Amino acid sequence: MNLPLDWAVPSALDYFATLVADDEGLNLAEAATAIALVDVPHLDVQQVMAELDRLGERLRRRLPADAPPSHRLRMLNQYFHGELGFAGNVNDYYAIGNSYLHEVLATRRGIPITLAIIYMELAGHVGLRVKGVSFPGHFLMKLRLPQGEVVLDPFSGRSLGRSELDEFLSPWRERAGLAPGEPMSLDTFLGTASPRQILARMLRNLKQIHLEQGDLPRLLAIQQRLVALLPEDQAEKAELAQCIQQIRDRDGPATLH
Repeated sequence: MNLPLDWAVPSALDYFATLVADDEGLNLAEAATAIALVDVPHLDVQQVMAELDRLGERLRRRLPADAPPSHRLRMLNQYFHGELGFAGNVNDYYAIGNSYLHEVLATRRGIPITLAIIYMELAGHVGLRVKGVSFPGHFLMKLRLPQGEVVLDPFSGRSLGRSELDEFLSPWRERAGLAPGEPMSLDTFLGTASPRQILARMLRNLKQIHLEQGDLPRLLAIQQRLVALLPEDQAEKAELAQCIQQIRDRDGPATLH
């Protein structure tokens, strides 16, 4: 008996949900790239991944196999920020394209979190385990070298000391109502961010932009992905239901399928 084949193409949301279904198989760069399918439905995610591989392998071939980690890091910074020209998009920081990896790859401009994802992907090609740090207000990276742990700014590749980290933290302290001299452990904010946590921060950045612009269709698409990413998060589910209701109130139930 021949069973009928299901040739249905999965939706962009289904594709994203599959990518983030379990932690063990979660590919951060691929899932982050797939977020852009909200706006660019014909984006070839695998072509973006191939470009990341090409850039990473180009650097790997330049390094001797026995190059120490500190040398690999210097070469990576020169390659990423110097030769490739990646930098922060300070002129249009809140542009949606700054959160789309394929656009950041094309323009070489982004926000800290997207620059960090690309940087971490290239670092893996040269044997460096760079990790994300979900620091308040400015996504950072860290790397353990034989000399100790280094905290890096994705905007510049510079290693950051405690005074610079305190400066990054200053706006958060003010919002939290803490006095300037009130002691606080920086280590609290320097934990490793998991791929799932990084994706959640990316999506929440986009959610904030769409909220401020009143863009309900895009807000719905991002909220659906947040629920797929964080299925146990009741607050995100409630926000999804609220978004659906807002669209129904505005346009009627026939607009949702």
